Amino acid sequence: MTLAEINRGSDFKVKRIPDDMIRVQTLRMGISEGSKLNCNEKIPGGPIIVKRNYQEIAIGRNLAKDIEIEVFTEGSD
Repeated sequence: MTLAEINRGSDFKVKRIPDDMIRVQTLRMGISEGSKLNCNEKIPGGPIIVKRNYQEIAIGRNLAKDIEIEVFTEGSD
């Protein structure tokens, strides 16, 4: 599953960022493989707003399509 497919309010972990340039971009935002985040908002046709601790980060849809994630189910972490 990719970040672009996530549902609002879901907790997730970044599983894989396949492209080196995308990995560099996400590292600048403090996101790396293994990071645990929450989908705070999903703007229709726009960015995905993720939250980590007290920081909110807007990730464009095109970038989100290349970030593989694993959604946490209730009781897992």
